[in-house]
Amino acid sequence: MHVDEHLEVLPPPGARASLLQKICKTALAVVGVIAFTTAASAQSAPNKPDAGDPTSAFATRSPAQSAPDRTGSTADPPLFYAQLDPAGNPGSEPLAPTTSAGTTSGNSSALSANELAKEISNPVTSLWQLQFQFNNEQLEAGGSNPESGKWVNNLYFQPVLPVSLTNDINLITRPVVTIYQSVPHPTATGSSERTTAFGDTVLAQVFSPARTEPWIVAAGPTWIFPTAGSDFAGQGKWQVGPAVGGGYITDKFMLAAFAQQWWSFAGHADRRPTNQMNLLPLAYAFFGDGWSVGYSGNVLADWKARNRDVWTVPLGLSLGKVVHFGQLPVQIQIAGQYFAARPVGGPEWNVQLEITPVIPRLIQDVVFR
Repeated sequence: MHVDEHLEVLPPPGARASLLQKICKTALAVVGVIAFTTAASAQSAPNKPDAGDPTSAFATRSPAQSAPDRTGSTADPPLFYAQLDPAGNPGSEPLAPTTSAGTTSGNSSALSANELAKEISNPVTSLWQLQFQFNNEQLEAGGSNPESGKWVNNLYFQPVLPVSLTNDINLITRPVVTIYQSVPHPTATGSSERTTAFGDTVLAQVFSPARTEPWIVAAGPTWIFPTAGSDFAGQGKWQVGPAVGGGYITDKFMLAAFAQQWWSFAGHADRRPTNQMNLLPLAYAFFGDGWSVGYSGNVLADWKARNRDVWTVPLGLSLGKVVHFGQLPVQIQIAGQYFAARPVGGPEWNVQLEITPVIPRLIQDVVFR
């Protein structure tokens, strides 16, 4: 989830390839470090299933992939998957993974690629994730402004951190940190410049009841913090509002949505007040072996804008695959989007890359027993 409030241009053609190479190298380095530390911690820890998480056996993910189980495996389960008995109580023996429909899907004690794909996309997942999302957007061409038709680039860091508050209620924390925002803007002379800085930070914390599959539901507060390093990279306002999500998920598909609405209540007096919404539709089909295909894009609404500037509506398609780097599961997803509705001078095309490692849960026990 993210808010595409500010768009930014890629460097001139001569420097564009160099920037993309740096982005790819950075992403590979991050995944490599996480894979190394995860493998090291797994080797030093005892190989036993965790019995403290009352939700991790429920694969309530959304748009990702469904892979056939690797049956017949005798390997110990990854340390970050808790094992529950069919009634949802901690058990002492490893169980076959439980699907979103509440039935076992094989005799492997670790989650299959299909279940991982569902969990990585589910808005009320039980898995801890570190998602990096790269966006490369082309602004609407044909306008008279200096930025017309130029490319835009940004990077979002979007971890998902679920915690079991009780045996029946989970808290899912989903921050969106804008690592860099490179924004094109006109100068006093009528030419174009680019400012690159940190952007604003979004934080959603939603509560979700456990064991509701195939239905999923969540609700809670959401904030936007004015952390941008430049006036061009953020809105300069403290914002708050509700977040709500829900849908239906099976082993074959998921239909869901997650919506956030914000109103500004403080911040720089010289910046305009905000009243805006971000809607994330989730429609995915899972094809096995970690593959998934689904809708891609965030629908944005600026309720204070006029006429055609209110809506930003992308029509996109994504393709994802779950792979493993040692014991570290990683989903790699590519997507393309065309913005059927957009503000004047807004984005027209977007090419998106997401890299999502799944990491061990740092808080495994129920907080309030």
